[in-house]
Formats: sequence, structure tokens, C-alpha cells
Amino acid sequence: MTADEIEALFRRESGDYTFARWGRPLAPVVFGVQEQTLGTVKGAIEAVCQLAGHEMAETDPELGANFMWFFFDDWAELPQVPGLDRLVPDLEPLVARLEAAEANQYRVFRFDPAGAIQACFVFLRMDRHLSAVPAETLALSQVVQSMLLWSDLAFRDRSPLAVAGETTVLRPDIAALIRAAYDPVMPVAADDASHALRLSARMMRAS
Repeated sequence: MTADEIEALFRRESGDYTFARWGRPLAPVVFGVQEQTLGTVKGAIEAVCQLAGHEMAETDPELGANFMWFFFDDWAELPQVPGLDRLVPDLEPLVARLEAAEANQYRVFRFDPAGAIQACFVFLRMDRHLSAVPAETLALSQVVQSMLLWSDLAFRDRSPLAVAGETTVLRPDIAALIRAAYDPVMPVAADDASHALRLSARMMRAS
């Protein structure tokens, strides 16, 4: 993966280069699924954290849980979740926009003073399209897209996942990029495109 290809994954439609990774252990909680799917989601989180060399935790000292997943049938259900409007600013206007766009997924990030990811909220409206996706594939895709603050254009044309035989796996180039991004010598956040050059160099050293 070239530096230009890496840069494109973090350059937003606005033209800004914006990168962030988690600055604290992930403490996940999942709502709206059965026990079996819960295990699938947590297994995907564990696998990607292990890949990144990042930690998980039972609880977050500030928020209790900082990686919240919501599975539901209708966007109108979200404003009814107690306390969610305190965690997600402007929740009702957001829900109205997502309903109008007929969106089936959305992620909201919160950041700490250093710019690192502090919390992530994953919203999945299980329409017929998402319901047709195997649970393992859906979970892995959402974890990967939540581990870094990717560009809003990053995976519009190509998924971060690939099919190997009958198994869906993380693309090797994206896996290598996540590992490089979580290298302790790399910053937790960046807004200059020279950061992409540093990521490219870390990936080349590791290969």
C-alpha cells in the first residue's frame, strides 16, 4: 500500500486529512441481539484488538462502556433509549437525517483532549440488506471501521474485507495498516498528510 493510498483512506470528502485511533482499552457492550450474536461481536473485537496490539477491558472508568453497539429495526427506536441523548449530541436531528437517507448503519465517535478515540457508538438498522449478511462478516466489518477514524469515503468502493475460500477475512493490506497505526511510536491522532508517509514507512519495516 503506497503513501497515497493510505492518505486516501483518511482524507475526508471535505478535503481534510483526519486520523485517530483508540487511546484507551475498548470496553464493549451490545444491545438488541441474542447470546450467540453477542459472542460473535465480542470475538471480532478481540481478534482485531489482538491484531492491533490494543487492549480490551470489562469497563471504562469514565463511561462504563465505551464501545456501544445497537441492533434495531427502526431508527425511531434510538431516541427511546434512556440516556442515549446525553451520550450522542443532537440525537433526534441525527435520527431524522438517517431516516430520510434510509441508512442502515452509522457510527458516532467521541474523542479525548489528545484527539484519540474515547468512545464509539455503532448503530445498525437490520433491514433486509444487513439481515442477509452473515453475523461474522457484519461484526468484523464494523469493528474494523471503528478501530480507526477512517475517511467517510474510505470503503465506499471497496470493502475492508475479502473472501478466502468460504471464509471472510480482513484484507491483508488493511490488517497491516491497522498494526502500523497502533505502533506505540505513532501518534494517537493526526491532521497532516505527512502522517500517511509515516504509516507507509512502518508498514514497509514490518513486511
